[in-house]
Amino acid sequence: MPCPQGLLDRGMAKTSYHHGNLGAALLLAAGEELEAVGVEGFSLRKVAARAGVSHTAVQHHFGDMQGLLTALAAQAYRDMEAAMLGAGSTLPPADRLVEMALAYVAFAESRPALFRLLFGSKRPDYDNADLHAASTATYATVQRLVGAAGGQGAVDEAAIWGTAHGLAELSITGKLGHVVGMDAAVKTQALRHILRRVVPQSVDKT
Repeated sequence: MPCPQGLLDRGMAKTSYHHGNLGAALLLAAGEELEAVGVEGFSLRKVAARAGVSHTAVQHHFGDMQGLLTALAAQAYRDMEAAMLGAGSTLPPADRLVEMALAYVAFAESRPALFRLLFGSKRPDYDNADLHAASTATYATVQRLVGAAGGQGAVDEAAIWGTAHGLAELSITGKLGHVVGMDAAVKTQALRHILRRVVPQSVDKT
């Protein structure tokens, strides 16, 4: 499965800093640190060290750890939305919906700790306006694509998103691999088959 970009551009943190884009560099470093140690081991000092800047530089940009994790979560939602929008963009609506769901799973597989931050952590400030806007926009993308394929509102949206999310959780915990094997091509084929069984029940493919 293709990996989403944005936070996946590893190794760019220090380069971005030297080009004057410290905020973006810190988010890149934070994403890498999160994947390395998880949210429980995450700290501003470790992020600063990874980015090659001072601890106070991180505080200046994000305030505290919650501020940094909130900004990281908001950027992650934007990256996820971009990945879903770019998946199968030239395909018919129902096929595009399947590819969008695959992109969602691929995002989780490529950054499992980040995915868990978005959906299983209380650390980010979910009342933050930027995070709220980013998460709302991401779900609005699901709504638009379901609607374009002939979906009938919240029930169909929940069917597609719920299936994709469940598959993502199974994949990042290794449970899916026990069933379909670890070969990437075989797993993608299995995921596509599962999702195609959901889409016709939820939307009109014509």
